[in-house]
Amino acid sequence: MNYILFDGTVRNALLPFTFTRPVADIRVGILTIREKWEKYLGYTTTSLTEEYLMEKFPMVEMPENIMINASFLPNEVLAEMIKSLEKNQAIFKGEEVIAFFSEESQEEVDFENYEILEYNDDCITIEHTWDIFQKNDAALREDFELLTEDRISQPIPKSVNVIAPENIFIEEGAKLEFVTLNASTGPIYIGKNSEIMEGSVIRGPFALCEGAQVKLATKIYGATTIGPFSRAGGEISNSVLFAYSNKGHDGFLGNSVLGEWCNIGADSNNSNLKNNYEEVKLWSYETEGFAKTGLQFCGLMMGDHSKCGINTMFNTGTVVGVSTNIFGSGFPRNFVPSFSWGGAAGFTTYITKKAFETARIVMARRNVEFDEKEARILEHVFEQTKKWRKD
Repeated sequence: MNYILFDGTVRNALLPFTFTRPVADIRVGILTIREKWEKYLGYTTTSLTEEYLMEKFPMVEMPENIMINASFLPNEVLAEMIKSLEKNQAIFKGEEVIAFFSEESQEEVDFENYEILEYNDDCITIEHTWDIFQKNDAALREDFELLTEDRISQPIPKSVNVIAPENIFIEEGAKLEFVTLNASTGPIYIGKNSEIMEGSVIRGPFALCEGAQVKLATKIYGATTIGPFSRAGGEISNSVLFAYSNKGHDGFLGNSVLGEWCNIGADSNNSNLKNNYEEVKLWSYETEGFAKTGLQFCGLMMGDHSKCGINTMFNTGTVVGVSTNIFGSGFPRNFVPSFSWGGAAGFTTYITKKAFETARIVMARRNVEFDEKEARILEHVFEQTKKWRKD
């Protein structure tokens, strides 16, 4: 069977992260949503997403397909229901479609002609940007069980100070000496060829993905994920870094999400709690205003290829778009549009030629090519976000 993950109704609520990827390629827990589905289904998947993303993320359509709403995270019960879907059947949870059987010849889907199967059990859904960190605890625990079932961890080095070693899994090639791991509060997963440097103190649930690095004397609280080939340092709490991002120096990052190819300058900090302890409001790309989150703790949402200089301060509930460059003293505003250059004193447009030059250098350092596909995606984002830039 051919499985296709579609963005669904939540795509715009997950901006700025979905400016540059389908919903399925958001990382929450240890794995991306796509990687989770592929492990449960036993098949590779493709995506139905925005047209400008489909050159990089092409959809493969066959005569018969099962379409899956990527905002739903899989579990065993849901995966089995989906594997058993037949023609003219669809799975719903309430009014939201989870999956349905589709034929290539169908021009549109009318669910009135479908047999509706109700899914009434619990499952994790990613419907807002803040869900990525808020639900990271539950997603990380589920991924840990999925990845470690019937497998034996590499031995924990003797120099490691450890609590609840039964909740720790170390993949091949990982390096860690003279660190403290407390897995009594949640599992700790240490990925292939990753490294935790001396003096670091980590409390689970925590995931360090393949090739990622924790710098000297880092303090990390759960539930935190450091994505593949990312670097973590300073103090981090309940945050998710996607792949190839750096928060490698002292400074605090809490209740936050960083996309790919982000860089946080030394001694930069974000606030994750308002001084008056009120509910945090966050910029909404859907309403083009600030929307209630229902959260008391909410930090920084930073899109791909964005960076900040040393000693940058971010207010509670700040949204930074794609390819921004922030620097200078004072707090920048709570919403920084994509391709902005500046800080609290004001912003100008970060022209694509300059942004692409930087991206090309940054990616080459990690042996990744900044190709024409990537450039065309970012050109589209530049045009799409022009209305929010004021210069």
